[in-house]
Amino acid sequence: MDQLRYSRETHQKPVVVWNTTQRCNLHCVHCYSKSENEIYPNELTTDEAKAFVKDISEFNVPVLLFSGGEPLLRHDLFEVARSATDAGIRAVLSTNGTLITEDKAKQLKNAGFSYVGVSLDGIGETNNKFRGKPEAFEFAVKGIRNCLKAGVKTGLRFTVTKYNLKDVPAIFDFIETQKIPRVCFYHLAYAGRGTTITNDDLTHDETRVFMDYVLKKTESLHNKGLTTEILSVDNHADAPYLYLKLKEKDPQKAEDVLRLLKLNGGNSSGAGIACVDFNGNVHPDQFWQHYSLGNIRTRHFSQIWIDNSEPLLQNLRNRKIHLHGKCAECQFLDICNGNLRVRAEAVYEDTWAPDPACYLTNEEIKAN
Repeated sequence: MDQLRYSRETHQKPVVVWNTTQRCNLHCVHCYSKSENEIYPNELTTDEAKAFVKDISEFNVPVLLFSGGEPLLRHDLFEVARSATDAGIRAVLSTNGTLITEDKAKQLKNAGFSYVGVSLDGIGETNNKFRGKPEAFEFAVKGIRNCLKAGVKTGLRFTVTKYNLKDVPAIFDFIETQKIPRVCFYHLAYAGRGTTITNDDLTHDETRVFMDYVLKKTESLHNKGLTTEILSVDNHADAPYLYLKLKEKDPQKAEDVLRLLKLNGGNSSGAGIACVDFNGNVHPDQFWQHYSLGNIRTRHFSQIWIDNSEPLLQNLRNRKIHLHGKCAECQFLDICNGNLRVRAEAVYEDTWAPDPACYLTNEEIKAN
């Protein structure tokens, strides 16, 4: 089969995650960047960051997600973000929220951030232990309230594990009482420190129970007239699972949903999403920190991203011919796209093996 042809003209431009710094004031058990509260060498300078922003603006990248470490520890965050928003790029922030004072929230608003996602992995002490710092929950909640008060759309980012699964009902209560407009439930990615806690990941049965609860609560919020956005992230088996559940209740609506899921296309690592790390290395997504496609200090991001000679990049974009086992046989491959490849690599040392977190049964993956 011919190699996938990739060009500026024919392919979607990716959402880019920029790990602004590796430094972080917390020590989270699942951190994919293994961040510590220390000064790391060789991070991009302000001028290098602005040159990067200029390049991706000319490349028509739609969204730049400022992540970390903890991005609020970077001294020029607001300056670089303003350069992005002035260039027409939508700026989004991923933060632990603990450093968002009222003044910082106003600065986020003035810099043009359209959304702030605050990581909150449980209520009270559950979050504090998960994040490795006393009072992390209290400071994060203050940060959320400060952002909402400043008029910045703000939501929660919750990574579900066996440890904090019990807090999911309380998280739904929290978003309802606090009028939080958005919550993203992340499945555990086996990367960085996340590779050391794979035994804390949900079993397939636990994942199904979790998803059933999320779907039930989402419907309940909708029935109350609330417009809260509920998303599940980093396990693309969620898409066919949602379709199959809806098919039992409303077959006609399920077909409309299936059409939209096909348009979405599932996992887009190396195509619809990219990552640039603290030192300028480019990765297929934020979980591929161990594999560099090139460095923006020697080549523009735009040049690296359209390089047809990079093997992993091209294989990810043409992955369906490389997948084997359960993924290759699945009737829902077009809406899942093989799920998270970095999990398969972490568990099986095989990039194209089935994602071990896929919880669909053999009966569900078979074509009707």
